[in-house]
Amino acid sequence: MNPRFVVHEHHATHLHYDFRLEINGVLRSWAIPKGPSMNPAEKRLAIQVEDHPLVYIDFEGIIPQGHYGAGTVVIWDSGSFTIIDEQNNRLSFSLNGKKLKGNFTLVHLKGGGKGNEWLLIKQKDTFARQDWNLKTILTPQKKSRLKERIPPCQTS
Repeated sequence: MNPRFVVHEHHATHLHYDFRLEINGVLRSWAIPKGPSMNPAEKRLAIQVEDHPLVYIDFEGIIPQGHYGAGTVVIWDSGSFTIIDEQNNRLSFSLNGKKLKGNFTLVHLKGGGKGNEWLLIKQKDTFARQDWNLKTILTPQKKSRLKERIPPCQTS
């Protein structure tokens, strides 16, 4: 069975998307302020954050105020992936999700910054879309069905 990935739409202080890959028994995680894109021309900043436990892959809910990541979290996309190539500063993989499909690369940016900056880049393949528009999925109806929950990775 291929490892899984998930993209959480996270309505915290600022809307962003948490991109998580199941690697070596944890979810390696990046916060993507503008969300992922299926357009190869749109390179998206991805800030690497702490690894999350695997149980977080199915998390949806409203994180209460006063807790890390306070706000509403819903699964925007999920599926499986395969690693194509992994080097020190580059990770290439193929996603098989409902929205995200095909080959992507995460490239670690060197110099400046805090050292946790990456770019998520869609590769040119049959799934690439020049007309890609990211759409949020959280509706008032969906939010009304969510419960207040503290995530399984809560540290403070």
